[in-house]
Amino acid sequence: MSTPTAPHALTALEQADAVRTGDISPVELVRHHLARAEELDERYGAFLTRTPEAALDAAAALEKAPRGAAGVLRGVPTAVKDLVETAGVVTTYGSKAFAAHVPDVDAHSVRRMREAGIVSMGKTNTPDFGCCCYTDNDLAGPARNPWDPSLSAGGSSGGAAVAMALGLVPVAHASDGGGSIRIPAGLCGLFGLKPARGRVSSGPAGAEVTGLAVQGPLARSVRDAAALLDVLAGPEPGDPYWAPPLPPGETFLQHAEREPGTLRIGRYASPAADGITVDPECVAAWEYASRLLESLVHEVEDIPTPFGPEIGDHFVTAWGVQSLGRTVAPAQEALLRPVTRAWREYGRQVTGEQFAAAVNGMHRAARRGVEATRSYDVVLTPTLATLAQPVEHFDESGDPLVNLRRQSPFSAFTSPYNMTGQPAVSLPLYWTAEHGLPVGVQLVGRPADEATLIALSAQLEAAAPWRDRYAALF
Repeated sequence: MSTPTAPHALTALEQADAVRTGDISPVELVRHHLARAEELDERYGAFLTRTPEAALDAAAALEKAPRGAAGVLRGVPTAVKDLVETAGVVTTYGSKAFAAHVPDVDAHSVRRMREAGIVSMGKTNTPDFGCCCYTDNDLAGPARNPWDPSLSAGGSSGGAAVAMALGLVPVAHASDGGGSIRIPAGLCGLFGLKPARGRVSSGPAGAEVTGLAVQGPLARSVRDAAALLDVLAGPEPGDPYWAPPLPPGETFLQHAEREPGTLRIGRYASPAADGITVDPECVAAWEYASRLLESLVHEVEDIPTPFGPEIGDHFVTAWGVQSLGRTVAPAQEALLRPVTRAWREYGRQVTGEQFAAAVNGMHRAARRGVEATRSYDVVLTPTLATLAQPVEHFDESGDPLVNLRRQSPFSAFTSPYNMTGQPAVSLPLYWTAEHGLPVGVQLVGRPADEATLIALSAQLEAAAPWRDRYAALF
């Protein structure tokens, strides 16, 4: 397929360069992306709320500033996952119970993007409270995979991934509590980066009780993701977790432009969870990535799975309690989706003793996992144990436990690294031969070492470019 030449085919940094040089104005750029959203959003379910007037106002305000104003992503459109507060904009958390909720303050991440001159076009689709590995709700319906709209785009940042893969925005805000950036990135042919715990502030909202979730970028290029991470990263007063900053004067974007050196990489493809068979195409993607890394003169070694099956029980207990983090009036509980209600009911049955044991168990497992891989710079796994599945695969009309079991292959490789807090990425290096569907591979960095992951990912992107692989409607 030939490379498109329209503005949406440019990377986010290329779009920002075009704004800086005057080749396109912020208003023209935003209008172009708004038109694409108007054309494609209803079919694919990228957005819960679009804010065209506010986006055009923000773009017009940028045009009044000097053309060379600071901000490497200045003038670039984006969208904010609807789990994160945006002042004056309906923020539903993916739930019908919050269909009319309008916050009066911005999340710190939203404020940082606005101050960097990045223009939000609205709020992207997500399941109730981000509870699921797919994206569907009673407000906007499912987020459909741009490579095949009969398939799910994954979740819980599925709307952000759809917006990216259709060229509705060039870079997107997302979040990840068990794989929610990496899962849709793997299914939709994108680069997704889950930062280290404490890298991006979750404030000013209360911190989620388990420490599993972090906000980060979804992008088509590693450089774009690094640039957005530079905008998002940094602690705010009162944050419960702080990741060590880069040395003074350094940026993540700079690391995307550096060679990583020769790295020692451990790899495994057997998930810790029992009863999960990894799809042969996911193994093939992992093998392809291994060979590519070796061709770049990295040392790739097989290692045992660094976690035991008990981490699944710890995660389920913690996730059930975490699902109660959003207060819902008793009369509104019926507005939640069946699987969300099942998670919350389970969470209510967890005793304080059981929850303490689960969190302690996660911490112990995380320590063992980090210790087991400490001699490696990076760990390689499949992103998922399964390929994209039909939207109907996640039907919620039956037993919620059936649905939950169907979700397990989607988070089997991703959720352990929410427990450890390590940074991790999903890269689109492989497509199936029969249907041309993207299959992601996951790289995991040392604690708080996004820099090495970004440098290595950029090297892989240069060696096996994915820029010209587009979904049909891009």
